[in-house]
Formats: sequence, structure tokens, C-alpha cells
Amino acid sequence: MSEQLTPEAREKLENLQAFQSKAQQVTVQKHHAEAQLAENKSALSVLSKAEKDATLYRHVGNLLVETDSKSAEEDLNQRVEALEVRLQTLNKQSERIQKQFETLQKEIQEILNIS
Repeated sequence: MSEQLTPEAREKLENLQAFQSKAQQVTVQKHHAEAQLAENKSALSVLSKAEKDATLYRHVGNLLVETDSKSAEEDLNQRVEALEVRLQTLNKQSERIQKQFETLQKEIQEILNIS
């Protein structure tokens, strides 16, 4: 079948495959960001229930370093905020890729129906 395709159709099919690959990459990134967001929100929840003078530790590379409740909460809130922004960006990117994919798919169908 690929021998029968016009150069334009072949190029559009290659672009379609590229969009499909991008969509898969964005989906993986979204799942990763969603998991991190859930983990950070869970940590905030646990932290809110902990005693204010409880001893807390944070990972710094391969080390655990003692930290106070306030700075741990600030750090987690910053991470949550950054992850929420990242997810919004990924969702917009996913929508844009999906629209481009659908447009290209229609163009390919039109080319194949004409041929």
C-alpha cells in the first residue's frame, strides 16, 4: 500500500505517526505528574496531622536531613503548585496535539478517498 501512496500522503502519515508518539509521551508525563501531585498532597495531609514540634526529615540526595514543619510545608506547597501548573500545561499540550492529530487524520482520509 505504501508504494501506492503519493509523497504528500506519505508525509502526512509520517506526521500522523509523529503526533501519535508525542501524544503518548505527553500522556506518560501527565501520569507521572499526577502521581507526584497525589504523593505531595498526601504528604501535606500527613504533615497537617503531625504535631508541630515533631521531628521531620527530608531527602537530600541519598541523605535524610532534619527539617522543621514550617519549611517542609512550604516546600510541599511549592511542589504542589508547580505540579498543578505543569499538569495544566500538559493538558493544553495534549488537547492541541489531539486536535492536530484529528485534522491530519481527516486530511489523510480525504487524500485516500480521492486517490
